[in-house]
Amino acid sequence: STGAVIFWQWANQSFNALVNYTNSNATTEVNTKRLLTAYVSATGSALVVALGLKRVLAKRSSPLMQRFVPFAAVAAANAVNIPLMRQSEITQGVAVMDENGNYVTKSKYAAVKGISQVVLSRIFMAAPSMTILPVFMERLEKTRLFLRHKWLSGLCQVLFSGLILLVTVPAGCALFPQRCSISSRQLSLLDSDRLQELKNTGRTDLPERLYFNKGL
Repeated sequence: STGAVIFWQWANQSFNALVNYTNSNATTEVNTKRLLTAYVSATGSALVVALGLKRVLAKRSSPLMQRFVPFAAVAAANAVNIPLMRQSEITQGVAVMDENGNYVTKSKYAAVKGISQVVLSRIFMAAPSMTILPVFMERLEKTRLFLRHKWLSGLCQVLFSGLILLVTVPAGCALFPQRCSISSRQLSLLDSDRLQELKNTGRTDLPERLYFNKGL
């Protein structure tokens, strides 16, 4: 039913929001009001995107293509949920350090770069189990064994998804380095206000590379 779909999508997006918050950059402070606003906007927007995309694609695609609708919905929801749940990093910036770990300043560009990489990593993690597995299962479900025992389909999907995720989750986390970096030139071009603050304090000897934790 529609109600069940909405409930499970909300539960999924709430879980994603919790994961996104706990794996965010720890150098950015978030008060309770801002956190609740981020949660509502993240889960609400992701829910609308996921359900809307699923409804549109399900009507216009072939039975085989309909198997890829959940992946399209998950990818779109991730692209919405993660930035909104970590929006304080984008508005305030994240701490960037020199190569020795000494604090230099905060950068909004670094936040955007880090969050973008996290979005791509999450989509990469989900892609194999939600793109390769549907094609494999469609063929498997046409065999005599699976036609005779319908329950095997659900069992195999859970089993194969788990096995695939054992590989794709660590691979996705390793797709981009945890300790990410930007150049001081990028800071001067894209965070000119922060550069001006540094100049006002007499800091002009910026290192060539600035490092930050992108989160997971």
